[in-house]
Amino acid sequence: MTGSKKDFKNFLTEWNGRQNQSTPDLHIKIAEWLERSWRGGKARLLLMAFRSSGKSTLAGIFSAWLLYINPALRILVLAADLALAKKMVRNVKKIIERHPLTAHLKPDKPDQWAGDRFTVRRDMELRDPSMLARGITSNITGSRADIIICDDVEVPGTCNSAEKREDLRERLMEIDYVLVPGGTQIYVGTPHNYHSIYAEMPREELGEEQAFLQDFERLVIPVVDEDEQSAWPERFSLEEIERIKLRSGPNKFASQMLLRPVNIADGRLDPSALQFYGGDISYCKEINRLEIDGKKMISAHGYWDPAFGRGGDASVFAAVFTDEDGRYYLHGLKYLELDNHSDDTEVTQQCRDVAFQAQLLYLPSVTVEDNGLGKTFPGFLREAIAKLGIPCSVVPKTNKRNKNERILEAFDVVLSARMLHVHESVKDTPFLSEMAEWKPGKKHGRDDGLDAVAGAIALEPAVSRVFPKRGSRIWMGSGKQHKAKTEFKV
Repeated sequence: MTGSKKDFKNFLTEWNGRQNQSTPDLHIKIAEWLERSWRGGKARLLLMAFRSSGKSTLAGIFSAWLLYINPALRILVLAADLALAKKMVRNVKKIIERHPLTAHLKPDKPDQWAGDRFTVRRDMELRDPSMLARGITSNITGSRADIIICDDVEVPGTCNSAEKREDLRERLMEIDYVLVPGGTQIYVGTPHNYHSIYAEMPREELGEEQAFLQDFERLVIPVVDEDEQSAWPERFSLEEIERIKLRSGPNKFASQMLLRPVNIADGRLDPSALQFYGGDISYCKEINRLEIDGKKMISAHGYWDPAFGRGGDASVFAAVFTDEDGRYYLHGLKYLELDNHSDDTEVTQQCRDVAFQAQLLYLPSVTVEDNGLGKTFPGFLREAIAKLGIPCSVVPKTNKRNKNERILEAFDVVLSARMLHVHESVKDTPFLSEMAEWKPGKKHGRDDGLDAVAGAIALEPAVSRVFPKRGSRIWMGSGKQHKAKTEFKV
């Protein structure tokens, strides 16, 4: 490193200036920390900053500066998937091409300037490229790097189960075999789970004697500081931060914006946050308008978590509507019962009941959880709906996420914002008792109604137009039958 070369802060501000962008104090703070740590020989760094703070962008510009300082460096970018890692590599390529201090580093040969890797002009002949992108599940055996940047390796897809969290840790420990002696590791991200790799304290329940990144130098920047002032006031005003908190809910906000890993075991559902109403549902075919309690609805979802309920789980159907102001209405909740005197099978009886609820509530679709024995229900439900002649589609759905997480995340936003309106008839079901008694991990606790309502809430669509269709009762969207191929996220 030569004294004549610009420091990272000036490199950053010059780049931003050429993009007609200012450099906020937040980014100056991060830039100074990165360079100070690098020049001070600190080889293990963790940068945690709130969502949309620009931390990954800064890590990319820092990579370009490092190659400006020393073109012989080899940088490996690991991310949750290859596409995300390649995004950083592409950004660094763009910087090297356009920054006046690095333009001379672009190689002459096109094959050294690929989408997932590139090699700058350098004096040394090295097998590994200057920068390489890899997903965390990729095989990196045989690679060598002077710097490894782990950019958002922890996301819901890599940490939403105990098995995935263990696999993530095992893969990250392979870094030691790729990093050259004296090399630098830089983690950039936000926590997505209580058992986060970024947790400051060890998780004793996992058998940890020390935190996963115990020896790492940390820079942690939540969206608000100890004085409740915004870390980036030009972009995140206090009013905007409150809106984000309202939209995301307390738990997600604490994790992603305040950088505090949330323990789902501490979750609670407060029935006092529910808003009760007694109005009915009404539909006007002539103007294709559906109202609940006098409020115009713009969307609805029926969700059925079926079960063979003889002494086991209850089979529950829930219908949730959304009005023009984004309020939710739990207008249909039915714990299905079996008529032991009927000649019909249990599956037939349940499907007939759900089909009748879909007709009664003018539902455009019913999503059926088809885990395990539930795989038989969607087909029988389609037959029951066809017999009634109603334009309602059936959407099979396989749930792979932890039930407690699904429930807590679905209710978190709507309860904290007091936007879940519940019909008085729900008081006659076990739903309120389930809410009051629910605690994640509690043995023998009932949560069948909670699971069904959470499923309906989680399917809230974007605001959609109401499409009249030749006098039919499809007051939103299409009623064509189709099968979902993707996993819905709560």
